[in-house]
Amino acid sequence: MLLHKGETLFRQGETGDLFHVNSGMLKIMRIHEDGNPFLVNIIVAGETIPHHSLISPMPYHGTAIALVSSEIERISPERWYDELDRDAAKSKEIALLLQSKLRMMQQRIDQLTQVTPADKLVKLQQWFQSYIAPQTITDILTQDEIGQLIGLRRETVNRLLREQARNA
Repeated sequence: MLLHKGETLFRQGETGDLFHVNSGMLKIMRIHEDGNPFLVNIIVAGETIPHHSLISPMPYHGTAIALVSSEIERISPERWYDELDRDAAKSKEIALLLQSKLRMMQQRIDQLTQVTPADKLVKLQQWFQSYIAPQTITDILTQDEIGQLIGLRRETVNRLLREQARNA
């Protein structure tokens, strides 16, 4: 299936299929009790989601929204879990998927631990460029979402982006 920018794949709290991202990029938004959305994860091509349901079914932890046009393959949970029971190699496939996601999350932690806000932004921009070039991070995410990913206020992100533009 083709998901266009801004379209929702699944919603927080629902249950259903698993999905493989053949191409594109999704964001996972979590709605807190106060109603405010928070960007908790970025999903890139090659990932099968939701990660927390790869071994056993669980409700969706967040809402998946396409950041760019994305080609998504729907996977029946019955088929997925049946194959998992019958095929030991499937467990290795899942372990490799989770290992890849863990490495991506470690890179995100490295972005968060940069000393200066400017360095945090540059690291995140570099990471995004490997997936979205020639687009830029500001073509894909709002300043608020960028701030959520690197632990900065939107105003700080705005100031840093203006400084980058002046120095370019």
